[in-house]
Amino acid sequence: MSARDLIDTGMGEASAIAPWNTMATGQLVAIADEGRTPLVMFPDQPGSAALRARSVVDLHGAHIGRCVVLMFEQADPRRPIVMGVLRGDEGWPLAGKPLQVEIDADGERMILSAREQMVLRCGKASITLTRSGKVLIQGSYVLSRSTGVNRVKGGAVQIN
Repeated sequence: MSARDLIDTGMGEASAIAPWNTMATGQLVAIADEGRTPLVMFPDQPGSAALRARSVVDLHGAHIGRCVVLMFEQADPRRPIVMGVLRGDEGWPLAGKPLQVEIDADGERMILSAREQMVLRCGKASITLTRSGKVLIQGSYVLSRSTGVNRVKGGAVQIN
């Protein structure tokens, strides 16, 4: 048993407690469900994915990336509750904070917003979205396949 597992009972003795019966700090990594559900990560959490949490404080996009204080409902590390946001953090590591990070309730859809440009890149392939409405798809091999209609529309369509 480590010192972390002991708490002073106030009567000159220490009592063993569950490690999740104490406060912990973690990081707010996103806010899902149109701003209603914080997603947090913390040391020694179960699994490697961000966990859905509840909150006693109002959280918004500027808090993403900041350290938060967590308690755990019924000492269950799978049920974190955000008690507050720690002051003095630098917050989001990028120069511009994200305008919106939203994850649908079922976890199958993610909506990300950027001010000027968003790039999804893997090796030699990329999809770029620009503020002006351009969608640029680049790759050494690009396949478009459909079991229904595969339609190409535009003011002008150039092939080769």
